[in-house]
Amino acid sequence: MTPRQIAEVASYHAHIYFEGPAQRAHAMELRERIAERFSVALGRVHDKLVGPHVRPMYQVSFDIATFASFVPWLMLNRGDLAVLVHPNTGRELADHIAQGLWMGEVLPLTNLDMLQAETVAEEPRTPNTAPTLTP
Repeated sequence: MTPRQIAEVASYHAHIYFEGPAQRAHAMELRERIAERFSVALGRVHDKLVGPHVRPMYQVSFDIATFASFVPWLMLNRGDLAVLVHPNTGRELADHIAQGLWMGEVLPLTNLDMLQAETVAEEPRTPNTAPTLTP
């Protein structure tokens, strides 16, 4: 096996899942805390299932430099929410299934045929947050 290079990672996504009113409220509070602390792109809140995801969720897109502070902070502050963090390397299917890391409950992903085996790696989206607090 030839090791893959870290340089393949263009950016990261964190999918923050919720189920039911209590978890949704916690997820929205967490979303506010993320926006206060990190320069990231917060995606829309999906109350209906989208893509391969089996629970309502929202996505956080972030750059490589943000990983080292954001992911540990998320580990400590996610509460009982399930979170998938995956790289964007241009291999959507592998990024979600083989290279992703889970915090909390590991959820199945479905409709995998919608994920491309090979594509162009997604660069980080322009942050839509204006952090005012430190992590």
